Amino acid sequence: MAYERQLNIAMERLDQSLAQLRNLIKRGDQTGALQFMEEGDLKERYEELQNIISISQTNPLGSRGTTQTGTL
Repeated sequence: MAYERQLNIAMERLDQSLAQLRNLIKRGDQTGALQFMEEGDLKERYEELQNIISISQTNPLGSRGTTQTGTL
């Protein structure tokens, strides 16, 4: 449950950052858009989401803290 909540929050933040990037591009601020992607908020949001996904792949425990056994 906590993983799902974290993932949803991270996705929402990424979506907000993409909207900000769209606004920068729409205004013609290419320098600002590049900086936003390479050093700013968008990069941080993407890394946050990437970390959540990486942790979920390395942790063999299920949502209730038990090992996932697959089909029985």
